[in-house]
Formats: sequence, C-alpha cells, structure tokens
Amino acid sequence: QVQLVESGGGLVQAGGSLRLSCAASGKIFSRNNMGWYRQAPGKQRELVALITSVGSTNYADSVKGRFTISKDNAKNTVYLQMNSLEPKDTAVYYCNVQWRIATLHEFWGQGTTVTVSS
Repeated sequence: QVQLVESGGGLVQAGGSLRLSCAASGKIFSRNNMGWYRQAPGKQRELVALITSVGSTNYADSVKGRFTISKDNAKNTVYLQMNSLEPKDTAVYYCNVQWRIATLHEFWGQGTTVTVSS
C-alpha cells in the first residue's frame, strides 16, 4: 500500500509564496514520476509540475518561472515551491506518484488547499 501525505497549503496574499511537501511511503518503485496536480472549483484536475526519477522536470505553462518542483529521493518526498502566487492559483493541490510495470500504478494524496487572495 502506498500513502502520500501532503502539507503546506494555506491562505496567502497575491505575490506571496508557499511550499508544498508530499511524503510518500509504502512499496514504491524507484523509477517513478512524482508530480503535483491541482483542481480549481468547477474545473478539471490539471498537471502543475512533474519530476522523474532522474530529475527531469515538466511544468504547466501557467506556472513556468514561478513554481519549482524538487525531490528528495532518500526521503521519497517531493516539494513544490510556489512564488509570485496569483488568485488564479487557488485550488486544491494533489500529490501524485506513478510508475509503469506492465500496467500503470498510480497513487494520489488527499489534497491540500491553496487560497490566494487579491
């Protein structure tokens, strides 16, 4: 069983910063991708940032230059540093870990809420 525990969400004013953390535990394949997704009210869940087991990263266009994803492989923890936050970043942020061995294995955290006030 894999568990993902997120922390770091909260309320911040526009222009401020937050750092999200996600600690993964359980039987996790080493060659995994970890990422952050978000879902705003009335919208579909979307990818925010992804980091592979070798450190390659991918970002949504809307957060490039403002958000940074990083990972501590020894702790199986992924971080999302969010700077220059904007009201449009308001959403529930979900941590995700996935790997493919014959089939896709994918797990989600419970979500942490980020609210950016104008």
